[in-house]
Amino acid sequence: MIHQYQNNGFNIVLDVDSGSIHLVDGLSYQLIADLDKDRTLSDDTLVGEYEEKYPESEIRESLSEIHSLEKAGQLFTEDIYKNAVIDFKARPTVVKALCLNVAHDCNLACKYCFADEGSYNGGPKGLMSYEVGKQALDFLVAHSGHRHNLEVDFFGGEPLMDWAVVRKLVAYGRSIEKEKDKHFRFTITTNGVLLNDEIMDFCNREMDNVVMSLDGRKEVHDHMRPFPSGKGSYDLIIPKFQKFAAQRKALGLQYYIRGTYTHYNLDFAQDVIHYADLGFDQLSMEPVVAPQSADYAIRPEDIPVLKEQYDILAKEMIRRQKEGRGFTFFHFMIDLTGGPCVYKRLSGCGSGTEYLGVTPWGDLYPCHQFVGNQKFLLGSVFDGIRRTDIVDEFKCCNVYSRKECSSCFARYYCSGGCAANSYNFHGRIDDVYEIGCELERKRVETAIMIKAALAKEN
Repeated sequence: MIHQYQNNGFNIVLDVDSGSIHLVDGLSYQLIADLDKDRTLSDDTLVGEYEEKYPESEIRESLSEIHSLEKAGQLFTEDIYKNAVIDFKARPTVVKALCLNVAHDCNLACKYCFADEGSYNGGPKGLMSYEVGKQALDFLVAHSGHRHNLEVDFFGGEPLMDWAVVRKLVAYGRSIEKEKDKHFRFTITTNGVLLNDEIMDFCNREMDNVVMSLDGRKEVHDHMRPFPSGKGSYDLIIPKFQKFAAQRKALGLQYYIRGTYTHYNLDFAQDVIHYADLGFDQLSMEPVVAPQSADYAIRPEDIPVLKEQYDILAKEMIRRQKEGRGFTFFHFMIDLTGGPCVYKRLSGCGSGTEYLGVTPWGDLYPCHQFVGNQKFLLGSVFDGIRRTDIVDEFKCCNVYSRKECSSCFARYYCSGGCAANSYNFHGRIDDVYEIGCELERKRVETAIMIKAALAKEN
């Protein structure tokens, strides 16, 4: 499959199945498009079609280069996995990551929260005990096979509401690493309300990553992320986040400022730029996922505006990079030389198989977004996984089980998208969320363009 597009003055050709990307001139761009439509076209036929516009020698030179790329397996390649006999259900998997919902409670009242302010589908609120968390870490170790590095994300609600337990669980994890030949990579996601110097110091010692929730400009953030009283949270958290990010940057540690854009800030590029102007340089901004009945939901008619915003953001990133004050944007971070393994590219995030969500009471779900939906209750950290049929269903969820992915150029970058979004919109995990697909395709195109622009600059 060939995907061609033009962006920011570049003619870009993506050979989907090999992953090869080519920056070409206008003539080669047209020739590749013609050959993609009809592979039987001869060089002489194409010369005849274009000789009024281009010298024959130039046309034949371009065709020669195209044929060389094809012979090298970098153009017009075939999908070698589509017809291969891959038994996804039989492939061995180990649990390598847990999302520990240590707090089914929150001190904010974010309007778009999929966790219902920590109640998760109307369930009870509560905090995880040390005993449950300890058992969760033991479960992870026991089911991780030969995997050495294990991922644990402290999540909520707001995990800092259960900070004493978080500290104890990190200490327990560290205490068993040598004996079990494991290494825990801890992450915490916080709204920043309870953040203080002691917590920052601890996280700088123990957390591989910290995700700080911020939705952008003050008016945008306060509208969507207020306290239960209705008061905005921006002024309280900004100085804390700035201090925390500066500390982690100085120490060479990872963090993310992570926001959500909605129908109310379709000009979200300005919010990301606002992050950068505040001194943050590791950034993420996700589109809200919500039913169309929600007033803040992204609507199909919003898509053209949002695509333009990604272009605006990309050009600003390129400009600032050239000026020596660049920043990263999560959705534009694409590894074009290595990237994930074939199984990961085909099957995605590993929810329900390699990655599980854990409630404060130890219940296991395919991921944090399925928590509270009893249909997807897999078992518990005490009894193990009882619903292996659900695990098998998630194992078989891949780009070939989603018919829409077969004709999508971005399938090896998004791996079919989010199973939870698919289920919430279509009642099945192997469908797609159409708005999400549109935006993902644009992000992939824009990310490749940024690579091209910076490579040209260098």
